[in-house]
Amino acid sequence: MTELEYQPTSFKDVLIEMKDISELMVDLSYSAILFESRDIAQEVTNLEERMNLLVYQARIQSILGARRIEEAESMSGLLQVAEAAETISNSASDMATIILKGVKFPARVMQALPDAEEVTVRLVVRENSALDGLTLGDIKLQSTTGMRVIAIRRGVSWLYDPDRDTLINDGDILIAKGFEGGVDPLFVMAGGERLPPAETKDEAVVDDLGRAVRLIVRMKDMSELAVGLAYTALLFQHKDVADEVASLDLKMDDMRYELDLWVLEAAKRINNVEYLRGLLYMSTFAEAISNAAYSIVDVILRDIEIPPVFQKIVRESDEIISRVRVGPSSALDGRTLKEASLGTVTGMVVLAIKHEKKWRYRPRKNDRLYSGDIIIAKGRRDGEERLSDLCAEQLNA
Repeated sequence: MTELEYQPTSFKDVLIEMKDISELMVDLSYSAILFESRDIAQEVTNLEERMNLLVYQARIQSILGARRIEEAESMSGLLQVAEAAETISNSASDMATIILKGVKFPARVMQALPDAEEVTVRLVVRENSALDGLTLGDIKLQSTTGMRVIAIRRGVSWLYDPDRDTLINDGDILIAKGFEGGVDPLFVMAGGERLPPAETKDEAVVDDLGRAVRLIVRMKDMSELAVGLAYTALLFQHKDVADEVASLDLKMDDMRYELDLWVLEAAKRINNVEYLRGLLYMSTFAEAISNAAYSIVDVILRDIEIPPVFQKIVRESDEIISRVRVGPSSALDGRTLKEASLGTVTGMVVLAIKHEKKWRYRPRKNDRLYSGDIIIAKGRRDGEERLSDLCAEQLNA
């Protein structure tokens, strides 16, 4: 284990990096399952080393930063957020370790992961394609296709969490995550076409495996929603949003119980129960993420004051959270999310919409936007700019 050493830095910068790394680790863990990649799983465990150092830095900074009881209370809230990010990263690391140990996942799980609200794909960049020789910043991929590159394989080496200055070359293998509507345009830009999924057959056949797989996908979507809403609740001091995170956490407990019961029943009907272990690990992973989200909103539910620096933490991280109002003459007024193609056009994930005094969480594609509605969305900064242009008016955080 790497020896920890204190390095003077700001608490804000430490928390920004912790948030970014924990979210990257979750994305890479699911990618490792989807593509059966030990290399990606190994990178998750490598990132855990960096997270351990950041946790140590956060604890030291919290002690040094509090001189009065009021400061200590605010600092305790930030430290609780840091510990939630640590919980998420620990869970991702545990999942990666399981993958490295060779635990099997039913093939239908890997087939179903692309049915999640955000899909993950792997593609090869062809010579002279629209991506070849350009940087991610030049392409503005997320705000044109709704897809973001989370990893690049070049030869035998991997580059994780590339930034806007990262150059893409022909032969690169990209791992990208985003909306289904952006997958085909991304493949076109890479100079190839999307191939149909290969036919696979599970060695452990259970008649109602689809039921368990649907639960896993729902738990994945719900856990990611919970984290986004948790940061939203703290950023904008929305206690009603915090209450929704608490509700999601309770629902997650019920889903975990339902899945565990299914696995116990299914184990009686197959010879090799090894193929059911992966389901249990995935449900544990999703539940841990949901629990971490609840830990974040626990700060606001207990009325702990969060210092203004928290806004900078969320706004300066890789994935920011935005709050915009639909203007009366905007391009979105009266259109459904499907008609507006917000995900593909902006790359932003809509977490919630407030219509009059009522919130709609995890809105569906047929939900309609109206003038005065408030949209809460997460994504990259250039996507926020496009969303703001479409709405014609942006609220101050």
